[in-house]
Amino acid sequence: MQRAPVRLAFAGTPAFALPCFTACRNALGTQLVGVWTQPDRPAGRGRALATSPIKQAALAAGVAVFQPESLKTRAAQAQLAALAPDLLLVVAYGLILPRGVLAIPRHGCWNVHAS
Repeated sequence: MQRAPVRLAFAGTPAFALPCFTACRNALGTQLVGVWTQPDRPAGRGRALATSPIKQAALAAGVAVFQPESLKTRAAQAQLAALAPDLLLVVAYGLILPRGVLAIPRHGCWNVHAS
């Protein structure tokens, strides 16, 4: 009997998160349902909008990208809930996850921290 793939959501922003993102994308038995990353921000002398390394990688891999200013809103939480993730992996995302977000994935949220 074949199991359904684990529905995985990923939240991360800087280059530090890329190895974990790549591992999630390539893991057997998983389906990466969406990526959450910080909104594009002005950077450099010209203050042009810059996308995060995670957004760049997700778009290149064809994975849906979400960039809410906050996860405290009902709309942002509804976006995540609509994808019905089994697990949310968080790696240097940069936003605090409210209880409403923590309650969405049926296997919870796992955090990878540099320290």
